This record gives sequence, C-alpha cells and structure tokens, in this order.
Amino acid sequence: MAAATMPRASTSRRGRGMATSRGVEVVTSFEEMGLREEVLRGIFEYGYENPSAIQQRAILPIISGRDIIAQAQSGTGKTSMISLAACQMVDTTVREVQALILSPARELASQTERVIQAIGQFMSIRVHACVGGNSVGEDIRKLEHGVHVVSGTPGRVCDLINRRTLRTRAIKLLVLDEADDMLERGFKSQIYDIYRYLPPDLQVVLISATMPAEILEITSKFMTDPVRILVKRDELTLEGIKQFFIAVEKEEWKFDTLCDLYDTLTITQAVIFCNTKIKVDWLTERMRRNNFTVSSMHGDMPQKERNAIMADFRSGATRVLITTDIWARGLDVQQVSLVINYDLPSDRELYIHRMGRSGRFGRKGVAINFVREIDITILRDIEQFYSAQIDEMPMNVADLI
Repeated sequence: MAAATMPRASTSRRGRGMATSRGVEVVTSFEEMGLREEVLRGIFEYGYENPSAIQQRAILPIISGRDIIAQAQSGTGKTSMISLAACQMVDTTVREVQALILSPARELASQTERVIQAIGQFMSIRVHACVGGNSVGEDIRKLEHGVHVVSGTPGRVCDLINRRTLRTRAIKLLVLDEADDMLERGFKSQIYDIYRYLPPDLQVVLISATMPAEILEITSKFMTDPVRILVKRDELTLEGIKQFFIAVEKEEWKFDTLCDLYDTLTITQAVIFCNTKIKVDWLTERMRRNNFTVSSMHGDMPQKERNAIMADFRSGATRVLITTDIWARGLDVQQVSLVINYDLPSDRELYIHRMGRSGRFGRKGVAINFVREIDITILRDIEQFYSAQIDEMPMNVADLI
C-alpha cells in the first residue's frame, strides 16, 4: 500500500481519546502484509501465528511510511510490532543507523533489542541497546562497527549523538515506546534535543498503553497527519486477567498476608509492586529474613545488578520479584501469571501497566490488590476508570493461575 493512499486521520472524539482513523485496514494474517520472507520466518520462529488486534491495524501503516499514534493495552504485542517494522524497513546493505527506538526504561530498551534480534535472525540485521549504566566505550565500539537499529534510553542516546558517535543522517524511523511515560516525565527536553538532529523526512511512531489528551497535543509538534489507532478507555480492561482484592486492616498486616500467599506465588512466577524503592528494600529484606526466596529490583541498583536480576527472572531461576514501577511498563516475562499490588499505585493509569505484566498476549493471569480502608476509594476509582470488576479474593485463587 502506498503511503499516499492512506486515509487522513479522523478528528472525531470519543471520551478522552481520539477515535481510530477512518479507513484503517484490518489485516488478519502476517502473510497478507507483504512482509519480507526472512521477516515472516522470524516472526513465526519467534512464536507468533496470527497478529494481535493492534498488529492487524498498525503494521501496514507503519511499513507504508505513515506517522502513527498506536495505543493498545499491555501484553498485546507492541514490542514485537515495533521490532517487526524495524526489520522490514531496514536496508541491511547500508551500515548506518536507520531506525531509532526510544524507551523510558533500560530494561525495556534491552528487551526490544532482544526481540529485534529474534525476529531478524534470518537477516543480517545489526541492533544495539544504548542505555545508561552500560559502558559508553562499548556503545561507541558497536556504533563504529556498524548498526542498523538503535534501541535506547533518551539520556544515553542524546549523549552519543552529542559525541557525534551516533550518526543520525540515515535515520528514517523514530519510535517512542511508552510515549506517555516518556513525554510526561523528565525525558521531554532530551527527546526534543534528539529530534533536532534527525532528518526532516523522518517517520515518527508513538506507542503506549495509555495516551492522555495532553500527550496527543504534544505530538502535533513533530508528527505529520498521523494515523491514529487508539482504544477507548473503557476497552483498556485487560481480558483474561482476573482482578481481586484482599482487605488488610493495617499496613503492618500486609506482610503476614503476603507470607500466607507465598506458596501461591511460586506456582509460576509473580511480580510484587511497591510504590517506593525503600519499601522494596524493606520488604525484600524482611521476606528473606523469614526464609522466603525472593529477588528485587529498582532504579537505584547498578545496571549490572539489574541485568543479572532480570536474566535470573527471565530464566525462571528466581520466581518472585519485588519491584517498583520501573517494571510496570512493557517488560515481558511470559511465565508471569500473578501480579500483587502490595501498594496500590499512586497513579491510576499505572494500574493498567502493572496488570499487563501477567497474562501476556492472551494468556490468563491473576492480579491481587492489598487494600487498606483508606485505599478503598482509590480501588473504586480504578474500577470506575477502567470499567473493571475487582472482587474479594476467593479461597481457590491458586486454581486460577
């Protein structure tokens, strides 16, 4: 499909978000998308048989060159969609960076690197994750050797561009993953700095599970007539994830409740969310003192340690991970089927991201919220905001995981 034939975006509004652009085609198989043979082989080898709803609608406009604002709930294949598009669009005979993917978290950038490597395994695509905490010298060495795709965090990418090590003249695709998080947090000025160095005919793709109206306004500064593929807020409830709460009268009783649940946690793998780094460290130390095996991760840990913890959790060497919201967005460990909110999130839009760590890409999952009396209004607000039903936890919760 030629880029010029894509319909212009509709400006009709539904609720808080924009409606999907009129005329967006739904393509229900990868074979019908006109993908390279080696990309098709890669996506099937990676384990996908059919595209998800967001992939059915967004892949064709992306590979046709249109600017895209794509929104879909966690666990629906956004990272593999980005990776597939990058593999399809890169010319591997040109040893320069042609696609730049920015993510708010180092682990998410590294995960995208791995997925591109997997989907691009039948083509000679070179991808490198440029993230803070890793060796700048190694980044420079890899870039000088020749890289087609850079997946990185804004700070490190900005630094490498300023050093004139990351050359931008051949970049034709910029992807902002978890765009709302990137633009709402401290990354906005760095993204604008990066954008200034990119070619004028750049294609921009924004992807996120939530897309507040103010973010859509920001995108007008660096997107041209984007195709919008957005889900309405009341469609953001995560199918296949059963959501429960446990009433906990006092904060200090949460710990005993978690200990009682420990055997349930280790049936597969579980992620436990706390709102602060201090709470993560405290809970981890107390669980270990009581002879429970847990691992933990937050943003103050050295990158090398974070990488090792992630590797252990991905491999199944550790089964229970206690973390902050650094882990809430986009990170995919397929065996996770249980999420526990030890603390309810401070931002109701983070709730959907946390829930998305379980039940990845259609698998079933369970979420359990520890709720004190003062948290009940927050829980009801989350229910109303997402048109969700959160029931009291049943006795047989282990059977649901």
